[in-house]
Amino acid sequence: MPIAVGLSPNTQKDDVRLALELLFKPHLWIEGKGVKELENDFKKYLGCLYTSSFDSARSSLFAILRCLKIGPGDEVLLQAFTCVAAVNPILWVGAKPVFVDVEKDSFNMDTFDLEKKIGKKSRVVIVQHTFGQPAQITKILSIAKKHKLFTIEDCAQALGAEFKGRKIGAFGDAAIFSFGRDKVISSVFGGMAATSDPSLGRKLEDFQKKLKFPSRFWVFQQLIHPVAFSLILPLYNFFNLGKGILVLLQRLRLLSVPVTPEEKKGKKPKNLPLRLPNALAVLAKHQLGKIEDFNKKRRKLALFYQRKLKDLEVGLPKEERGAESVFLRFPLKVKKAQDFYNFAKKRKILLGRWYSNVIDPKGTDLRKIGYKVGCCPMAEKTARVCLNLPTYPRMSLSEAQKVVDLLWQFQSKK
Repeated sequence: MPIAVGLSPNTQKDDVRLALELLFKPHLWIEGKGVKELENDFKKYLGCLYTSSFDSARSSLFAILRCLKIGPGDEVLLQAFTCVAAVNPILWVGAKPVFVDVEKDSFNMDTFDLEKKIGKKSRVVIVQHTFGQPAQITKILSIAKKHKLFTIEDCAQALGAEFKGRKIGAFGDAAIFSFGRDKVISSVFGGMAATSDPSLGRKLEDFQKKLKFPSRFWVFQQLIHPVAFSLILPLYNFFNLGKGILVLLQRLRLLSVPVTPEEKKGKKPKNLPLRLPNALAVLAKHQLGKIEDFNKKRRKLALFYQRKLKDLEVGLPKEERGAESVFLRFPLKVKKAQDFYNFAKKRKILLGRWYSNVIDPKGTDLRKIGYKVGCCPMAEKTARVCLNLPTYPRMSLSEAQKVVDLLWQFQSKK
């Protein structure tokens, strides 16, 4: 098995068995009791009153913005150093994204820059908890209240994180979560919108009911994903056989891609938003049952990295006081981040570069999504030096030690 920050990192044998069972039960692919069970379990876990599931976090955000009647003439503030999937729903409703810089010592929103960029047309602020590390949520909420802004927590990377004993996602007016292939829990695709606001909660439920389900072929693509990776991973480093199988399956369109080409240009795919199909809800519910073990393991690995790398010339993540991060990935600031990424790759260790571009992924047209180079200098600098170490649930401490040894080896060559 390769040491890899991505490549379906949450998938375990029981997840593969469940996906296989569902593949042979097509009558359960689209509709069933799984969706309502997942929404109810999620409601209890987060401690909120309303949950509505969708095919992705981006669709969840789009739904919230639509239900709030955000549109042309409105501005939505969000941090730079993010994924284009967080920006696009703002564009899709016709609003303008206003990009806020990140802090020097963290990967989250700079509250001073936030307050400077709030204007007369500002309606919403999206608070991203990057890598599962809680942002300065108390301060941001205070600023939002002062300027009468609606707050949406972007918890795509932070399911299970806490601040002062309370779950992240329960602080703002609403929150979005992702069940993507490399998120805290995974059903390959999937997302959730959550709120305790009765008016918004009912509007989200009505919005969801009017949407279509994805096609059966799309559901098949997601169900085949964990099964395929159970074959790809053991062969990944065996004469690149696993990598070849992955490329072949993608070219045959048997595996889906996380971000489509049109999304990199700010365009909305014709089929979005969609409802979450029953089969993927069943996968997500199964993984939600393992979340405490998952996040306990991630924190254990993060503490291991902190201890082993404290004397190295790298920027280590700093937690807010009172925060309990989940460390979906363990982020570092390394002067030659891409060089080390390549150095590790040659030695069969696949690290991460969330985010190697100020608005990821590579190839995103910054002009078309409304980002002006230079408007968020710290976010741009962070993108150049950010590197992610793996913290996936099945990773052992001995594998983490290999990553640490490699980093020390690379630094000694400088």
